[in-house]
Amino acid sequence: MLAAAIGLLIGYILRKSKAEKTIGSAEQFAKNIVLDAENKSEAMKKELLMEAREEVHLLKDEVDREIKERRSEIQEAEKRIIQKEESIEKKTENLERKEENFQKKEQGLIDKENELDAQLERQHAELERISGYTSEEAMQLLLSNLEKEIRVEASILIKDIETKAKEEGEKKAKEIISGAIQRCAADHVAESTVSVVPIPNDDMKGRIIGREGRNIRAIETLTGIDLIIDDTPEAVILSGFDPVKREIARLSLEKLIVDGRIHPARIEEMVEKAERDVANTIKEEGEQATFEVGVHNLHPELIKLLGRLKYRTSYGQNVLKHSVEVAHLAGLMAGELGLDAKVAKRAGLLHDIGKAMDHEVEGTHVDIGIDILRKYRESESIINGMAAHHGDYEPKSLEAVLITAADALSAARPGARRETLETYIKRLHKLEDIANTTKGVEHSYAIQAGREIRIIAKPDEVSDDEIAFLAREISKKIESELEYPGQIKVNVIRETRAVDYAK
Repeated sequence: MLAAAIGLLIGYILRKSKAEKTIGSAEQFAKNIVLDAENKSEAMKKELLMEAREEVHLLKDEVDREIKERRSEIQEAEKRIIQKEESIEKKTENLERKEENFQKKEQGLIDKENELDAQLERQHAELERISGYTSEEAMQLLLSNLEKEIRVEASILIKDIETKAKEEGEKKAKEIISGAIQRCAADHVAESTVSVVPIPNDDMKGRIIGREGRNIRAIETLTGIDLIIDDTPEAVILSGFDPVKREIARLSLEKLIVDGRIHPARIEEMVEKAERDVANTIKEEGEQATFEVGVHNLHPELIKLLGRLKYRTSYGQNVLKHSVEVAHLAGLMAGELGLDAKVAKRAGLLHDIGKAMDHEVEGTHVDIGIDILRKYRESESIINGMAAHHGDYEPKSLEAVLITAADALSAARPGARRETLETYIKRLHKLEDIANTTKGVEHSYAIQAGREIRIIAKPDEVSDDEIAFLAREISKKIESELEYPGQIKVNVIRETRAVDYAK
């Protein structure tokens, strides 16, 4: 036990000494590690400081360089600004000097203007004193002289233009128109607003009148036509502006006279039958007109309206025959000129379509015709050709101009139209009055049934160069103030005579 205790003690001591040695070496090792770490950290710190100093130096150099560049840019900008300010100051000074000069010149001009005004006033006063005219009178005299000169020049120009136009166009126009007229032939029927129905004897008049006038009242009520039964032997006169109704009344009365049974019931039956006959005739005449002219694809209602023109007259000229003739003439002239003959024919055939309804609808036959053609969807070229044939609307195509020319040709040729004696005389008087009231006219004479007016000009008021202007002025007044079929030739004559006697 003692030995064990001693062994334990010795072992303890040995372990303790060994442990102390080990601990001492460990502490020394730890100290060495710490010293190494401190040395390394110092070295790293020095290195980092060196790197930081270098980086700071580099940044400082870069910043300094940028500052220098910015400073140089700012200095240059300041120089430019200073230069601009100097130039602006110089320009401002120049502008101020120019403004002063302008003000001086303006004042000088104002002074000169005042001086000129005063001088002009003195000159006007002197001119008025010398001439004996005031400024207004002198101006009127100058304008009058200028107007005379312009009138003379205009007259010469008009004369030259007319001469050239005649030289270039007269030959060709004559060929086209004469050829169209020679190739076109149409019958004409002269009718008026009355129709005469022959009766076998005067006893028939009493039967037509009927007891207490019931028969004649029935006829007039059903047809809308007035019956005139007077002393005219063996004839009854039908009077009315609607030609279709007048035709129905004529056919009804003729059938009643042939039948012999005249009473209200029979009258009504005959009027209905006559209406059917006239309607068939109207349709046939319309179809015949379209076939004769060569116009197809017309609306059936337009064909009926064309047929109604058979019973319509204008200045004694049958309108349906006139329309057919206008269609032929327009088509022929269009063919000669290389235009659309189909459009010309169609527009020529329909140019007076409004006259078929002008007894029933208010307005001119041109406006009525426009509404009719638009209702049945005719093309704008056809509508314009129809609308422009009296000058109410501007022609938009050469075909429309040809319709106007063909209408004038058909109406103006001798024998195509007639008018009452009273209307004829009034027209002649009006024609001469228009010419006589024109300045510079001494006498005027309407000749050739009003187709020409010869005017004797005053030689001391109208010169040779001015007679063309005078003729144009009178023709324009006739166009605006007078209604007439066809055209009127205005012939102005100027003659100067010198008379002396040998003694």
